[in-house]
Amino acid sequence: MTGFAARQGGGLGHDWAWEIRSVNGKGFDLRPRLPDVEGLEAAVRAAVAAVAARGNISLTLRLSRSEGAEGLRLSEPGLQAALTALARVEAAAGERGLALAPTRAADLLALRGVIEQGAPEVADPAALRAALVADLAPLLDDFAAMRAAEGAQIGAVIAAQIDRIAALTEAAAEAAEARRPETAAALQAALSHVLETAPGADPQRVAQELAMLAVKADVTEEVDRLRAHVRAARALLAEAGPVGRKLDFLTQEFVRESNTLCSKSGSTALTAIGLDLKAVIDQMREQIQNVE
Repeated sequence: MTGFAARQGGGLGHDWAWEIRSVNGKGFDLRPRLPDVEGLEAAVRAAVAAVAARGNISLTLRLSRSEGAEGLRLSEPGLQAALTALARVEAAAGERGLALAPTRAADLLALRGVIEQGAPEVADPAALRAALVADLAPLLDDFAAMRAAEGAQIGAVIAAQIDRIAALTEAAAEAAEARRPETAAALQAALSHVLETAPGADPQRVAQELAMLAVKADVTEEVDRLRAHVRAARALLAEAGPVGRKLDFLTQEFVRESNTLCSKSGSTALTAIGLDLKAVIDQMREQIQNVE
């Protein structure tokens, strides 16, 4: 889900600069920082949601007036204040019999507040919004391309981890099969010991209890479910759409089966395989946090 892109543009008397970046997240969280342009945020959210389904995404737009658009502007309030003051001065001079030279327009324009430096307001905010949204499209293309490139690399890592889990699952199946004679011998010895030390014990009842213990220690179901999870994970990696949340859930199932396998192992070899499984699954879970 990690990605970054930046782009600059301009038009309609403005310059702008886009920047977007994302990091891993459980859901889709877009945090835009945009200038006050009517309708822009809604259009931006829709455009980003079309290319990203997961991740914490920050998007910033810096908007400024173009240097070529800056110019002089007549301030109506400043002009009116200057004319009012001029009228009062001329009236006061007339009362005292003083004659003033005619006031020229240049004199008025030289007064502070009559002329302002700046650009006029945008005549058509909708046109500016359309220009900004149009320039957003190539930015999102670059952003999506970077995320896709990183996703392909992470996908290769996860695929290798799934292969390792599959190999360990088969090793667990072989270890479980290899321990069957040992388990049977241990149960037989336990049965003989109970019958020898407890003459009044019912042999059939004792055998049933030992058989139940043998069933509880069997890991065939865990191995079968691990195989099924491996097939499901490979199928998800082959899909074209967002699969991060599904893989995240599937990893929890991997963890559950590996924990049960370790708790039922009953042998050093099987326990070692179970611990290796847990380590690989934990590594895979960390990688999946970066998958959309």
